[in-house]
Amino acid sequence: MTWLIAIIMVFFFFIGLIVLGNIFSVANWGGRSVNWIDGLVRLLCRIVHRMPATQIPLPKTGGAIVVANHVSGLDPFLLIAASHRPLRFLIAREIYQRRPLHGLFKKSGCIPVDRSGKPEAALRQALRALQAGEVIAIFPHGKIHLDTDPPRKLKGGVARLAAWSGVPVFPVRIDGVSGEGKVALAPIIPSHVQLTVTEPFICEQDGMAECLEKISAIIENKISSEKA
Repeated sequence: MTWLIAIIMVFFFFIGLIVLGNIFSVANWGGRSVNWIDGLVRLLCRIVHRMPATQIPLPKTGGAIVVANHVSGLDPFLLIAASHRPLRFLIAREIYQRRPLHGLFKKSGCIPVDRSGKPEAALRQALRALQAGEVIAIFPHGKIHLDTDPPRKLKGGVARLAAWSGVPVFPVRIDGVSGEGKVALAPIIPSHVQLTVTEPFICEQDGMAECLEKISAIIENKISSEKA
């Protein structure tokens, strides 16, 4: 009898999470069956990480690219919480294929990137998504990189995508994460995060190097940025 009560309690606990998540969801990720996660992510960032009411000023429709520095496993949650539209993240294939999260990554539109030196398929898929009016989110360092780490060159794919698609780039600087350098633990370590959002810009076909330098300067905090 005890195990039956425990099962019932767990069942209603998860039902409660789903209901609560749907109440606080903002972006439409494809229906209530997945939108509840959006709501829980926003509550997590607001309550546990004291994230201010920061909004990335994405257009209501049309393609866009969100780029940010990458300091922990919390970072995707922060970008989701700051966006009123669903984001399609480019993530490493080995992470994309991990169970039991593979199904969630697939349903939320993540795009797997082969980091063995063959990223072209992912870039083509991301370009098609941008042309279809979706929003792509990229951490151009390619992996977690802290300000105290040795300098790391940004991946050039973000500038290529921006130039090829002609969509605006929205740079975001993440600060104040207590779980810096951590992946699984970062979302549950209380923080007081701050997102700094700068004005979007367009990358020109003949100015990819300058585009990459501009992104680097903003997300690595090499220049003063305008806080949102």
